[in-house]
Amino acid sequence: MSGATDMNRNRAVDWALVFYIVLAYAFVFAPIAASFVFSFNSDRFPSIPLGEFSLDWYRAVATDPLVWEGARNTLFVGLIVGVVSTLLGFGAAYTDYRYKFAGKQVYMALALLPPTIPVIILGLAMLAYLSRINLSGNALSVIISHVVVCAPFAMAIIRLRLSQMDPALEPAAWNLGASEWMAMRHVIVPFCAPAIFGALFITMAVSFDEFAVAWFVSGLNETLPVKVLGFLQGQVSPRINAIGTFVFILSMTLVILAQLLLSGNGEKPADKE
Repeated sequence: MSGATDMNRNRAVDWALVFYIVLAYAFVFAPIAASFVFSFNSDRFPSIPLGEFSLDWYRAVATDPLVWEGARNTLFVGLIVGVVSTLLGFGAAYTDYRYKFAGKQVYMALALLPPTIPVIILGLAMLAYLSRINLSGNALSVIISHVVVCAPFAMAIIRLRLSQMDPALEPAAWNLGASEWMAMRHVIVPFCAPAIFGALFITMAVSFDEFAVAWFVSGLNETLPVKVLGFLQGQVSPRINAIGTFVFILSMTLVILAQLLLSGNGEKPADKE
């Protein structure tokens, strides 16, 4: 049946679809590609025709102490945010999977709410709250703010993985003498391991790229995206292209790793006779 359907499809429609997809990707990635190309351009201002091939802007970035300080803050914050967000997301996803209680829909709505709030409003709210408890202006404030933003992503990924699990597996482990913690360790966590690592990489990538909330609460502990914003406010520097290329490659590496984990270990439906 599927073979006959494939034979009856219009090849013009297939080529039009391919053209549309290529055009959409070209539109999305054209600015990133331009930034990558201009990061190797010897001219100070991006212009056509290009100047000579040069690594001067990468050398300038490598010798800039402000960039290294921002990179250290970004990596430190991103790693902690990834771990904490994944733990919170796993707990929220497991609660939704295992328990039934009054107000569960409200619980889920609140858990998924932060990414839907405009980042300016969320940044102002976090600044006002953290200032009241004397935590504004340090790395901990950025970590707390980014966990609020990233934890829903981790919960959504792990929740999707748990939805593929046979609900009878955990009770079967209990009936065989395993405690709740043993069942969690030997049944739930191994089954969710791909999603857990995928959530870790995704939340780290989101933390690396986020700058609006960090700009409000970071104070002197600026992350690399906030540093780039500072460069833009002063003068247009070609170093921004080099920094953007580095951040893009790092973020895409994390996203690809997460995708490989989530796609390579997903359950395939059994063939029905």
